[in-house]
Amino acid sequence: MPLVAHNQLPSFNRLRGEGIRVLEPDFALHQDIRELHIGLLNMMPDAALAATERQFFRLVGESNPIAQFYVHPFTLNELPRSAQAQAYIDQYYETFDSIREHGLDALIVTGANVIGPELSTQPFWKPLIEVFDWAHENVTSTLCSCLATHAVLEFRYGQKRKPQPEKIWGVYPHNLVDKTHPLVTDINTRFDVVHSRWNAVTREQFDAAGLRVLAETDTGYVHLATSGDGLRTIFFQGHPEYDTISLLKEYKREIALFMDSQRSEYPPFPENYFETFEKAILNEYRWRSFNNNSGVKNLENFPERLIKYRLDNTWHDTAGEVVGNWMGLIYQVTNTDRRIPFMDDVDPDNPLGLK
Repeated sequence: MPLVAHNQLPSFNRLRGEGIRVLEPDFALHQDIRELHIGLLNMMPDAALAATERQFFRLVGESNPIAQFYVHPFTLNELPRSAQAQAYIDQYYETFDSIREHGLDALIVTGANVIGPELSTQPFWKPLIEVFDWAHENVTSTLCSCLATHAVLEFRYGQKRKPQPEKIWGVYPHNLVDKTHPLVTDINTRFDVVHSRWNAVTREQFDAAGLRVLAETDTGYVHLATSGDGLRTIFFQGHPEYDTISLLKEYKREIALFMDSQRSEYPPFPENYFETFEKAILNEYRWRSFNNNSGVKNLENFPERLIKYRLDNTWHDTAGEVVGNWMGLIYQVTNTDRRIPFMDDVDPDNPLGLK
């Protein structure tokens, strides 16, 4: 069911242009359809701020329960912002105080870029925990993406993420290891998910925390898990929200870091993402720019336009199904005029009646 454009956020018009149904508030008021209010704590850096909005808005807007979706973006003041990004946030984003006052049915928390391996030393660490603690008591379900998953595993379950010798970067096949949870109803038993991170929480750590793992790779990268009650917290360690070209843009940024001497080696290709033709084009770009002493070391000749329309997306459909199932579960639990985390006749420790 549709998103509702309850403010002038530019992402709504971008999504309309993609064919996603977005209602004006006046029209939405005349529809006898249940509202769901979803918060989006967007912690991504300035360059990815609006794209991350659209990625999660898109997944929510394409989901299928009988509801109208009001998505409320907000961020943390402790995250560094340019003047332009801060002006955008001031104009279109809500404050956490306002979110807390009005309440939510569900919350999505994005990843973030951090400096150094320790999460607990980041300036946003304590404010982020404050948001999570409030949501744990007042929101039906919180979906954690990538770094947000690592943060919850550390502060709530005592499981610190582990640095990896190489970046986990690419498109990886996953298997359902628990097919009984309603979050994975009717999805493929084998599907792809994008990962992009230098750190990982292992399967053994998820098990030690008493969490319920639903999907992982053959090599043990956990992507999808839930809290023990099956709903209060949903964990994504990958990035199923990514656009088709997101990894291409990341690869381009890694090349820029190499040019700026912020990484010692030229970046490898993301795994299972580029085909032979695209790799040949990118290898030629590398040779012309770096190996022939031409001195042309800039991104102006990066062949993005030759590649971006050739890339395959093998993860979006499954991501949409999982988020749709998540929305359906939230609608099921909150199907009442009172927007409270759990209805009186639902066991808060096991709202889905899982065995």
